[in-house]
Amino acid sequence: MKYPVKLGLVCLARETFDFKAAAEIYESIKRDVAALERVTWEIIPELVISVEDARKAAERLAAALPDGVVCISGTFHLGHLALEIRKRVQKPFLLWGLDELPYNGGKIRLNSVCGVNLNASNLYKAGVDDYRASIGPKIDETWVDAIRALAALERSHIGIAGYRAHGFFNLSVADPELYADTGLLVDHFELSELYGEGVEQNAVTARREQIRATFDVSGLSDAQVGKVAELAARIDAFCARNGLDALAIRCWPEFARDFGISPCAAMSLLQAEGRLLACEGDLEGAISMLLHKAVGAETPYLFDFSQVDLARNFALFWHCGVAPCNLWDGRSCRSLDSYFAGGKGVTADFVLKPGELSIARLDSARGARRLFLQRARAVPMEKELKGTYLKAVFDRPVREVLDLVIGKGIAHHASVAYGDFMEPLKVAALLKGWEIVE
Repeated sequence: MKYPVKLGLVCLARETFDFKAAAEIYESIKRDVAALERVTWEIIPELVISVEDARKAAERLAAALPDGVVCISGTFHLGHLALEIRKRVQKPFLLWGLDELPYNGGKIRLNSVCGVNLNASNLYKAGVDDYRASIGPKIDETWVDAIRALAALERSHIGIAGYRAHGFFNLSVADPELYADTGLLVDHFELSELYGEGVEQNAVTARREQIRATFDVSGLSDAQVGKVAELAARIDAFCARNGLDALAIRCWPEFARDFGISPCAAMSLLQAEGRLLACEGDLEGAISMLLHKAVGAETPYLFDFSQVDLARNFALFWHCGVAPCNLWDGRSCRSLDSYFAGGKGVTADFVLKPGELSIARLDSARGARRLFLQRARAVPMEKELKGTYLKAVFDRPVREVLDLVIGKGIAHHASVAYGDFMEPLKVAALLKGWEIVE
């Protein structure tokens, strides 16, 4: 389910062109956009023609607090109009131009594209970069989804339990810079708060039954199954009580020692239910999953770029056993295992399903925010390893992807989601002025 947004809609015109035809088109557009999924509209009902019209429209839109503004050039218009609205509403703009109508007596009727050109030039020269232009009869839904991603960052509540994993300096985050770039404020919690979250026994019992119904647990003791159930109930309750949209967890080295198991299996279960949980204290990994979810990905998760086979041109996306269990391929044995951490690992073990993949990693380096994006395809493979994993074939040679990751110092985690979510995130990065690494 995509992230909900509020958008403003306004149509600019000039009476020296066919403004009556523009008004008719605008009425049709109003009906069309009302069908968009999870979008609330603040619509300026009449054409905006004069500077005074624009000022009134700006006040109304500003009061509605939209996440973005759709500014239609119904015809060519005064250059003041878009600037007056931008003065009051400093949010991303979609500059929407209409296809030209058949000529009437040798006269151009709309000249809409020229209006888009005028607005873009005025905004650019005024130092405004968060606009996108689109020409055609339908709204640019890629831009709408990009606004969903940015709105999710501004409004989401994320947390970190503990710190980043020991030695993973590349996962460190500077909180003030993150806030400046995204609007996100991070809440820090101690791991002891997670361990000690109060839960009812019936919640633990329900989780125990769920685990046995979901996984082959023949390799675990009853006590280990009980620990996974208890932890799943505690993490779920902790996120709910604190209103967290995403949580990064320092899952080693002390977690298994202090709680009795690692959180991998519990995280696999909860992520299948829509919880965004990042292992190893990876806040930017959690944010990358948040971006994927905002544009419609169901269960994004973090993976390690663990192995490449240059001769056969594939990569292994692996992690110790935390992928959402609903992404199981349906063929391999979906089991729990305690193969590491002295028998306290308790990870999920299965092969993930085949399908189209979108990969994203939002992070920062050398004072700049950047977004790593790739396309790949998961292909069938046999279960040969512990943990959760898939075989990925990129839409380019794997050597090129590896060279890009290494050459740009991309962190060793990225979010992967089934489906194609590349373009909305790319547009979001362009609107924010982030570097795109692809």
